[in-house]
Parts: sequence; C-alpha cells; structure tokens
Amino acid sequence: MIALVLRMVWARRGQAVVLALLAALAVIPAVAAPAFVRAADRVVAAGEVASADLPERTVSIGLHESAGPVGDAVPGDAVALSLPSTGGALVAIPGFEYVYAAEYPTVGIEPDNRFRTRMVYRQDACAHLTMVTGRCLIGAGDIVLGEQTAHRLGLVAGDSVSLSYAVYRSDPDFMMYVAAGEPKRFFVAGVYRPADPGDFYWGRQGYFAEDPGDRPGEPAFIGLGSMTTMDRGDVQITIDGSAGPGAMDVDRLPEVRAALGRLQHDVTELGGGLTLTTSMPLLMERIDSGRAAVREMVPVPALALILLACLTLFLAVGYSAEGRRPEAAVIALRGTRWWHRWWLATGESLVAVLAGAMTGTLGGQLIVNALVAVRFPGVGADPDPASLRWAPLALLAAALTIVLAQRRPLLRPVAELLRRAPRPGRAAGLVTDVLVVALAAAATAQLLTSGDLRGAGATAPALVLIALSLLLARVLGPLVAWYGHRAITRGRLGTGLAGFQLSRRPRSATVFAVLVASVAVSCYAACAADVAARGRELQAGLGTGADRVLTVEPIGRTRLMEAVRAVDPAGTEAMAVVRIVTPDGERPALAVDTTRLAAVATWPAGTDPARIAGLLHPAAPEPLVLRGADVNLDLSATEFREGKAVSLDVVLTPLNGEPDIVTPMGVLREGRHVYRQKLAACADGCRVNALKIAGGSAVLDVTGVITLHGLGSADPQGWRVSRGGSLATGPDGLRIAVTGLDGLPEGLIVQPVSTPYPLPAAIAGGGIPGTVTGLDYRNVPVTVAARVPAIPAAGRPAVLVDLEYADRLTVDGAPATGAQVWLAAGAPDDIVARLTDEGVKVVGDIRAEQLSRRLDRQGPAVAIGYFGLVALLAAGLAAGVLVLTAAVDRHRRAEDLSALRLQGLGRREARGAVLWAYPWLVILGVTAGMAVALAGWALTGWALPLAGLNPPPLPFPGRPGVVPLLLTGGALLAALLGAAIPAARGVLRKIP
Repeated sequence: MIALVLRMVWARRGQAVVLALLAALAVIPAVAAPAFVRAADRVVAAGEVASADLPERTVSIGLHESAGPVGDAVPGDAVALSLPSTGGALVAIPGFEYVYAAEYPTVGIEPDNRFRTRMVYRQDACAHLTMVTGRCLIGAGDIVLGEQTAHRLGLVAGDSVSLSYAVYRSDPDFMMYVAAGEPKRFFVAGVYRPADPGDFYWGRQGYFAEDPGDRPGEPAFIGLGSMTTMDRGDVQITIDGSAGPGAMDVDRLPEVRAALGRLQHDVTELGGGLTLTTSMPLLMERIDSGRAAVREMVPVPALALILLACLTLFLAVGYSAEGRRPEAAVIALRGTRWWHRWWLATGESLVAVLAGAMTGTLGGQLIVNALVAVRFPGVGADPDPASLRWAPLALLAAALTIVLAQRRPLLRPVAELLRRAPRPGRAAGLVTDVLVVALAAAATAQLLTSGDLRGAGATAPALVLIALSLLLARVLGPLVAWYGHRAITRGRLGTGLAGFQLSRRPRSATVFAVLVASVAVSCYAACAADVAARGRELQAGLGTGADRVLTVEPIGRTRLMEAVRAVDPAGTEAMAVVRIVTPDGERPALAVDTTRLAAVATWPAGTDPARIAGLLHPAAPEPLVLRGADVNLDLSATEFREGKAVSLDVVLTPLNGEPDIVTPMGVLREGRHVYRQKLAACADGCRVNALKIAGGSAVLDVTGVITLHGLGSADPQGWRVSRGGSLATGPDGLRIAVTGLDGLPEGLIVQPVSTPYPLPAAIAGGGIPGTVTGLDYRNVPVTVAARVPAIPAAGRPAVLVDLEYADRLTVDGAPATGAQVWLAAGAPDDIVARLTDEGVKVVGDIRAEQLSRRLDRQGPAVAIGYFGLVALLAAGLAAGVLVLTAAVDRHRRAEDLSALRLQGLGRREARGAVLWAYPWLVILGVTAGMAVALAGWALTGWALPLAGLNPPPLPFPGRPGVVPLLLTGGALLAALLGAAIPAARGVLRKIP
C-alpha cells in the first residue's frame, strides 16, 4: 500500500509539490514565531544596552572611611567597613569589570582656596591617560596633573609641589577649603589628558566635569601608597563596576538581575554608610517592556497565518479529493476495506504534508535567521530547540485538516461519487461559517473588554479577518451568478460563462474566501507596518521637539534668550526653551521663545505654528527699565502701626545679560525717603520685574500705605498687584495699600504691566486650565489662545507659553533649571561652540535621528519585522491556492469548453470564458481583501502596542495610510495575476 501511495504521489507530483509547500507555510509560522521572539529578545536587549547612558550600565559602591591607612577598619567602630577587602565579595555581578578608587580634597597649588585640588587614586589609571609630557605614575611620591591645570598653574613635568589634606568650611563669612593635615611633597611625573573622558572605566565620579570657577575637571592622580601614607582625614572610597562585552545579553539578564538584587540586599544589611548607586533597574525595565511588546504582537500575525494555512490546506486537499472522486468510486466498487479506502484517499495528501512539514520546520528557523541577519546584522538569531515546540501541534492541525477535507468523498455513496457535478454540502459549510463568525465575535468582545491582546483577545484579529472573508465568499456566489446571467442576456458569452464557472463550482466560494483572507492578512500586516513607522517618525520628531535639542546648565532666562538670538539673528536655526517644573497631576508646560517657534520646533501635521506664535506673543506694553548703576527708589510709607513695618525687595533683570538680581532695599521707614542700592550690573539698565513687600516676624494685621514716587506710571492700570493689596492713583505717585500679609509667604507682589494677563497659552488635550505653574513656581492665570493636537516634546495634555512674557512675570530672580536650546535641521555644526562663547554651557545633546535609531531597535519596531514576513507568506498561500486549483480544474474545464465548442461556441467566447475566470477571481479577491483588512484594522488594530506597552503622551496615528495600502494591494494583484493568467492559458491550450 505504501508503494501504491508513493506511485500516486509521483503520478500527481505537481499537486503534491504545491500541497507540500502549503503544508510548509502552515508549519513555518509555528516555528518562526518562537524563533523570531527569541531573536527579537536579543535585538531588543542589544539595542537598549547600546543606547543606555553611563548610569544605566554601571554600578557604584561608595563609603566614607575615616583617618588611617586607606581600606583599614577604624578601631572601636563596630560598623566600620573595609571596602577594598569586602568589595570583591560584595560586588559579584557576572560579566562586569570593576575599578577601585579613593579620593579626598587637598590644597596647596591653587592660588584661591575656594577651589580644592581633587586628589585621586584610581586603579589602572595610567592605562587610560595619555601623557602629554613626562611619564605616568611609578614611585610613591609621584603625581600627574591635567594638561589645562598644569598650564594654568605654570607647572611642568619635573617640578615639585606640596599638597595638604583639606576640609571645607561652610561658614558664610569664610566658605573655603582649609588645610587639615601635614603637607606632603610630590614629584610632578607628567602632564596628562584623558584618552576618553566618556569611557565607562571612569564610572560616575565626574572626574572631568567642569569644576566651580569655570575650571576644567582634572583630578591630580597619585598611587595608592601616596594616598595611604599622607596625613589625611576622611576619604571617599568607591568601587565602580561597568558592563563588559556581552554582560547584558538577554541570556545573562536573569543572572545579572539576581546578582544586582543580592547586592542591593547586602548593601542594605551591612549599612555603616555604605551606598549603592545605579540606574540598571531602569534599563532592565525598558528591556522587559520591549520584550513584552514583542510577545504581545508576534502571535497576532502568527495565528492569522496558521488559521489561513489550515483553511488553505482544507481547500487544497478537498479540491484534490473532488478531482479524484472517480478513483474513490472505483475503489469503493471493488469492495476495498474502509481503512484501506481511508489510507488510499488520505495517504497521498499526508505524504505531501509530512514532507512539507519537515521542510517548514527547517525553513522557519532559516527564514528568521535571514531576516535578522538582514535587518539587525551582528545580533544573530541563536537557533534553539525550544523554537520547535509548536511544530508538532501545527503538523497535527494540518493532518486533522486533511482528514476532515477527505471526509466528504469517503462518506458519500458510489452513485454520488460518479456524478460529474456533485451536490455542494451547504449545511456543513454554513455551520462552519456560523461557528467562525461566533468565535470572531466572542474574541472581539474579549478584546474590547480587556483592552489588550492577552488571552483570547490575541485571536481576535485572525478570527475577524477569516470570518469577514467567509461572509464575503457567501455573498460572492449569488452576485457572480447574477452578473453571469446578465452578461449572457446581453450577448457577452465569454464573460457570462466565466461568471457561471465561478458561481457553480462547488469550492469556488472557498477559493475566494482563501484569496480574500490571504490578501486581508497581508494588507493588515502592511497597515501595522505603516502605522508603526509613522508613529516612530512622530515620536522621534515631535517627541524630541526639534531636530536637535541641547540641554544647558542653569542660566538666567533672559540671558538664555539673548544668547540664542545672538548666535542666530535670523531666528531660523535656534530657539530658547525652558521646561517648567510642574507638580504631579498638573499637565507639563513649556516656555519657548515664540519668535522662532515656526522655524525650529517640530509640530503635528495640520498645525499652523506661525499663527500659534502670533497668538502667544501679542503686543504688550514696554517693560519698566531703570538706567544706571545707582538704583534709587523714592517711597513714602504711612499708616503702618508700630512693630508692623515692612521690607521691600526689588527683582531686576540686567539688560547686559548678567543673572537676575533680587536686591533688598531695606525696611521701610515712616514718611518719605529715598532707598538706594549700587548695582554695577544695572549700568546698562535693569528691567524691573517686581516689587516684593514682606512683613517681619509678625505678619498678622499688617496694614499701611506705600506711595511710589517717580517710578513708572502712577496709573493703577500700568501695574498689577497680588492678593493682600490694592492700587490707586495718589496725588504724587502710585498708591499701594497693604491690606494684609497673613498667609502670604512671598509677601505682597507689585509688578509693572509688561505682558498680556492672563498669559496666552496653547493647550493640548481637553479641559481649560485656569492657572499653570510659572517659571518661579507661582500659579499664573492663563487664557486659552489656541488648541493644538500636541505640544512639541511634551505631548498631550500639555501647555505652551511665551518665554519672554513668562519670564517678565517671575519674581524669584533664579536661573532656569530646565533650560534648553532647540535647533532646526539647518543649524550649523559650530553652533555649540558659538553658544559656549555666549556663556551658554551645553551639558546634553540629543538628536531626533538618534531617537529614531533607538526606536528602530525597540520591541514594537522589531516585532513589525514578523508582520512583514507573514505578509509574504500569506501572499505565497494565495498564489499556491490559485496554482493548485488551476491544476485540479484544468482537465475538467477543458472538457466542458471543448464540448461547448463542438456545439458551436466560438473561439473568442471560449477564450474569454477561460481568461476572465481566474483574473476576475483575483481582482475581486484583492479588492475585497483590502476592504476586509481595513474593517479588521478598525476593529482590532488599536490594540496592537505599536508604540510600546507604555507609550508617551503623543497623538500617535491610528489609521493606515492610503498609499501604503494601495501599494500593497497593487503588489498582491500583480503577483496573483502572474499566477492566475498562466494557469488560465494552460487550460486554453487544451481547447480546440
């Protein structure tokens, strides 16, 4: 029997090959999905580690040790620790490289003792220093100095210096370092520059960060012997660990996580001043989130392809069985036993499916290897036997599908098998369709209820696409039959016969369902890829805020704006920005120089930034400016009771770019007096931001009147007063009535009107905020000037205000802590140097392009690669169905049309009947498949975590683009027509 089955396979080897390929396509996703998930884990982990900053890839243990040899426990101290002796056992994270270091402050070579010399011993430091002159450390008395330090102090290799251990005295009248140990003489062995200041070897100690006084950070390095023998007090000891090559690979993450947990526990248990500093948990959290997104997304197309493959196998085997009905009838007439009939009927298909399953098992892993090698070179797919765990189930499903597809010919009587046109099994097909639709409805309901793709919700996209395809196939038969009849009545015999061929063949509806479902799966995958790509583009651009964002050290807000305007007078390349610190629960806020808003910031599509800039910066009165270094205020204080006097501070912004000034004018005395301060920063003028009136220790029942003579307008409309006071016009100036300071920690604030009030704001998100937190952390009333889909770099909900106007409302005189400079794509390369020349110190630099590359290696973007693979495999299924259907139908259709030719059917009509049938099936299938994909996307696409499991608050796209969908549909149409037209020509060649 086996030999007979093999001969049957060989006799119809073309059909067997197609069936084997279809079986392979059923097994490939079962193998490729877990293999791809494993490869994606490696890609996600490698991508996150590569883009992680230093704190996320390092761990640092620190300890303050008291006087004595470095590393020795202090006698009598029960909790004293020796980090050099315990650190090796304490820090045991596998794959990490560790460096021991110790340091303390010294004085002796700096002319100004407000600045200390940072004395450092760091293990193996010489290997990471480039000696400019001299040599590195050898003897116990050697020291090496930084290049700029040596130049500034006039020291060269070969000199001698004396240094003493120092402590800092924080007495406000002193505030400097003082020697606290005997001086030690050192030989300057050499002058160095760091080979790579950003090398992870240097850890988190900030050795080369800028020191106070605009001095470069350059420690003085010495040997451990010198550090131990020096007369000193406390010393800061650290062990810095950094991840070595491969230490954070995905396979080692559980081990690293466990070791880090033990380390955190041990540090807590030991106490004694021991500290642990690391941001590695944040990195691991991002890796876990990316891996979880992959595991949530990959099953969606995998399940769709497996269900589609089973449906395709059911159709292909059933179609082949229908073609072999005469053979089954002959076998039944000869009295063959039922198990032999089953074997002869199913054996041919089972052999082909088994061969295809074996090919698919190997092919699934090879395809993943190739995909990962092309998209993520250097990562590797790392084949694992665990990838095969679902292959037996896929093979079992394929075998069960074959048995079910063969049941109809085997269970029918011989007379039915001998019919040329068998009766269609409408009842069974209808029950199947109803069952699939019910399952799709249940899965969709579960998805809508849970809101994610876990559990039964993961099957919703696949079941929805299959169910809609089956429903459309049910509608196809009557519509095509009606069209065929209409065509014949109008004399178009070729088109009419093609319509009858499609509507009357028993399995034409199933063929159409498979075509529609295949196209739908491919287009659904294309929709996911398009929406994900546009989402990453939006996150990289809108999420960053501009093409490039520079983070700068705290700086005066006005100074920041003036510096940026100085380096970019045209206003097309750079923009000053301050991120406002808002409390939890309040929407984020940005203050920007709106004169550059339209040219620099990245906005969502459909937004008019020029209009928004105009709305946020309407015309306003000119600010009040004091000229000259002598600041004189002519004031009268009356009606204040004894012991209830108030003091006055003036908040000023120098026009020469120096930091804001809060200058105290003193306690106001009864009567009219002139209060004076000499401020050199105001020589070129100072803008008056506010007058701050505060009570003393007793603020209850503080009332009185202050008259401001000769400063600005006496019109109350030109001033603004906070709660606790009122304004009026006096006979010789502005009258400020103090009505109470109780509950006002900042006192009474009087400001000249130089801004619109309430402050115009652009709002993203719902609601109307009455106030927002200002740059000085006070609540500022705002009015909604514009509503936008999202605020650059802040998303939604968020608030955007004008920086110049927001700064004029401040009363703190403090520098901005969230200062940034946003750059447009055309900003010159030297703009950072030019900003530095203007006094703006850049400490961070991020580009939208960098974020885009990082997003491309995160979980959702990696998972989209599997969607593309499934789209190609689904197209292959559709093409295979067409080829197999044509091969089975070729002989029967040729006989039918040959008979019609003998009865007078013209050659042209016969040609039309052949050439129109399959192409029309393809055209209808592609069109319907695109519609099904859109419907399926509308129902389930929102659940795909294309922006990650915890996406940022940005208006991510939800609808697929028309152009990518049309391109995908066009490519599928061309490919399927390429399979259908040759099949039709094969039939045509057999017709006389």
